[in-house]
Amino acid sequence: MHWPVLFLSALSLMACTTKLGKDGRTESAVDVRYLAKTEVDRIAEANRTEVVNGLLLIADKLYKRNPKEWKKAGLASREAALERLRQRQYRSWPEFNGQRERQTAALAFNEAYGGDRVAALIFGLLTMVDAAFEHKEAFYILDSLNEMKLFNSARNMEVAVWKLGNDRTAAGELFMLSNELDPANRNLSFEREFGRIMGLLDFMAKVVADRNGRALSRLTQSVVTMVFLPVSF
Repeated sequence: MHWPVLFLSALSLMACTTKLGKDGRTESAVDVRYLAKTEVDRIAEANRTEVVNGLLLIADKLYKRNPKEWKKAGLASREAALERLRQRQYRSWPEFNGQRERQTAALAFNEAYGGDRVAALIFGLLTMVDAAFEHKEAFYILDSLNEMKLFNSARNMEVAVWKLGNDRTAAGELFMLSNELDPANRNLSFEREFGRIMGLLDFMAKVVADRNGRALSRLTQSVVTMVFLPVSF
């Protein structure tokens, strides 16, 4: 027996499940999902989960430092605001007028915007990530990802960090409080978590580029012109 046949036979055994039928007999079935998933697919699923959870953690931290933001949306609690972000695909967001991704994230740093700035930023970043992962949570052998979408998502995390620490209102105040730079009470947890997310997205972009047989070179951006990059091409 040739090795491809042996390999497929082994996969079939791994994907085989047995259950007891109503008549007391055992029934075996093959779950094709296990036959159609590669290591890269599993990495993509784990990577996406970590990135999304990281952004929700940042949202929680931002709400704790800026409690007035979730109150702008008329929600009962910080937890309700976080759950709304978690369920973003199934909830309506009339305050964004159908905008997503970079347009929504930019609202967080627009002085004319009077809504929840934390929601605007994190919803924008989350929908960028959703687009980079082709709006999927599970991946199989025939699914494809685009390394530039992942790369641009990583760069947008850098943009978000820069804007949180530098963009200010006409009165000279930061739009949202994040890192605490006071030497007596220094806290760089926002920057560290954004850095972790960037690393995850850059790693996934490299994996996808390698699988697609393409080279991925890091582009440079001027800090002076920090703008969110497009993800949905």
